[in-house]
Amino acid sequence: MTGGAAWFVRNKLFTWECSPWPSIPEDLREVIASELVVGVKVADELDALALREMAPDVFLRRTTRWGEPKIAFRMRAIDDDHLIELVTEAWRVQAPQYLRREFDAR
Repeated sequence: MTGGAAWFVRNKLFTWECSPWPSIPEDLREVIASELVVGVKVADELDALALREMAPDVFLRRTTRWGEPKIAFRMRAIDDDHLIELVTEAWRVQAPQYLRREFDAR
């Protein structure tokens, strides 16, 4: 599916290792081929746009339309707290409501 590691909640993809697929623009394929790039689901395209504008050196522009809304980022450029926040929020976007309630109750 993704060509690399991928994480799912109830069979829904929420975080994945990006691969340099031919459908990705050539300049982004070069980045993805040369370093670890991870994709996560986001709540909507405005979230992805805000992340790109906030840290263009970390977040890549749109790679493909597949699986939108999503954002891809350079692992080497992201700090641990932001990584945890992104993955947790991606999980929340895809998780069913009962799992989100259980998570929040903890």
